[in-house]
Amino acid sequence: MMLVNNAGGFDQVYGPLKHAAWHGWTFTDTVFPFFLWIAGVSMTFSFAKRVEAGADRTRLLWHALRRGLIIFVLGLFLNGFPFFNLATLRIPGVLQRIGVCYFCAALVFLYCSRRMQAWVTAGCLLVYWALMTLAPVPGVASGVLEKGQNFAAYIDSLVLSGHMWSATKTWDPEGILSTIPAISTTLFGVLTGHLLRSSLSALEKAAWMFSSGSILLFLGAWWDKVFPINKNIWTSSYTVFMAGMALVVFGCCYFFLDVKGWKKHTHWLAIYGSNAIAVYVIAGVVARMLGLLKLRTPVYEGFAAVVSPINASLLYGLSHVLLLYLLAWFLYRRGWFLKI
Repeated sequence: MMLVNNAGGFDQVYGPLKHAAWHGWTFTDTVFPFFLWIAGVSMTFSFAKRVEAGADRTRLLWHALRRGLIIFVLGLFLNGFPFFNLATLRIPGVLQRIGVCYFCAALVFLYCSRRMQAWVTAGCLLVYWALMTLAPVPGVASGVLEKGQNFAAYIDSLVLSGHMWSATKTWDPEGILSTIPAISTTLFGVLTGHLLRSSLSALEKAAWMFSSGSILLFLGAWWDKVFPINKNIWTSSYTVFMAGMALVVFGCCYFFLDVKGWKKHTHWLAIYGSNAIAVYVIAGVVARMLGLLKLRTPVYEGFAAVVSPINASLLYGLSHVLLLYLLAWFLYRRGWFLKI
């Protein structure tokens, strides 16, 4: 997302580095659900060990609430920086959704059995599908999924008027209702975590991830026919499809790294992940400051002087990735990790 969010030329961007305009998906649309999914996987390992050691579930829930609130507030900080105009401050956002999904998934994990966790995952998807296709929207026929005319946008307009994404002002891609299926994305990760902690052999776990991921990809593609895959309103088909893709991609990593033991030259990939939230926040601040200081255009034009505009845009984004990687590497070498 550091690459995607920091393209030098607004219109000069390679297709895979753009979000889908509406229905459908691109490579960029895999990033957010993959992050929520892996957060669910990590949650299972973290909480299960504490519960098995006798930790109080209520205390763990308070810990999850605290973490979720901190992430939510960091998102509000990014939305407001540097002027913090509260009258128009966007309330939803990427970090805000992560915080809410984390807490809700923790609640389900701590107080529901594994079977019930699966039922809640499916229930969120079915309830959202029913609301989006059957609930009436004033002035619009039920089941309409177009921009600003769907039931999720209607709910946002009732609750978040004046505090939505500045690019639309009438609906928000991280709005209230579409957070329901995003919780399911996190819970799919929780269920995968249970698989990884099971007594199955490593090869059997990889096989289960490949097979179940393939089934979810098929179901998501099938559901797309009646409830289109759409990241902006986080449709149920999008949730299922991306969970399947995450399972397959993670299954490949698990097979080659854990089953085959091909770990040489992969350690550098963990450096970003060691301070993911911190680097994401810093990336947002740096990008905003470059715009305010009017440095974005000169840097982009410097790249454009030697390569084509679309490649200059790519190089501008890659320069952000490299700069922030060096920062993450410095924090990693120092042993400085943001603990929330």
